Amino acid sequence: MAWISGFAVTLVVGVFIAIIAVAAGVPADDDLPPGLQIGLTLFQNVAFLGAALVFARLSGGPPRARDFGLVKARLGRAVGLLVTVWIAFFVLSAIWALALSLDEKQELPEQLGAGDSLANTILVVFLLTIAAPLGEELFFRGYFFQALKNWRGVLPAAILTGVVFGAMHAGSAPAGFLVPLALFGIGLCLLYHWTRSLYPCIALHALNNSVAVGVALNWSWEIPVTMAGSVVGTLTIAWLIGRLLDRTASAPLPVAAT
Repeated sequence: MAWISGFAVTLVVGVFIAIIAVAAGVPADDDLPPGLQIGLTLFQNVAFLGAALVFARLSGGPPRARDFGLVKARLGRAVGLLVTVWIAFFVLSAIWALALSLDEKQELPEQLGAGDSLANTILVVFLLTIAAPLGEELFFRGYFFQALKNWRGVLPAAILTGVVFGAMHAGSAPAGFLVPLALFGIGLCLLYHWTRSLYPCIALHALNNSVAVGVALNWSWEIPVTMAGSVVGTLTIAWLIGRLLDRTASAPLPVAAT
């Protein structure tokens, strides 16, 4: 229910933005300008997160950090499992690409205008390596997977979450890589289940997106710098969100004057 709400809101806003763009003179058969695509992509993550927070509140009161998995994990175990899941994703993706002879390239950074200017590149990198991992992990693993796991168990919940996660990237990723993305989504669910924390999932998502963006833009030394910055940035913001959730949940209810 929550993911449907978030997607529906994004779709409505997307149509609205497209109408405005056409009215402003953008040809109807052209792609939206990079600025509008960036705004819509950012709004999608905000809509998903907002839907998760609203439905979590409706189902059990004010949500806390632990309800979304924003709790500490054992560092050594978390790093080991993170690396294992990432390697498995690369291996399965390589096998899939070889089996289908895929040679498609990720074009989303360029579609969003990365490379047009330094400011635009920084904005796109922030969107894809910090905002997207945060929004998608808090929703898909922090809320959606948790809700399905309580209903159907770990493996069915991981598979369904992964399929929805992969399908959500239709249009922003090459069609041939939707299946590997679904497998990545399943791996992130299992990583969350094994570590009991969302932080490793956020970190892995940020690392993977950093590599994908760097490869798409033909970067070299910028890739490890982006990887380090995205991990620090996403985990810091996630921690702040957790603190805010706990503080909001612990705040006393206002008492009406009589």
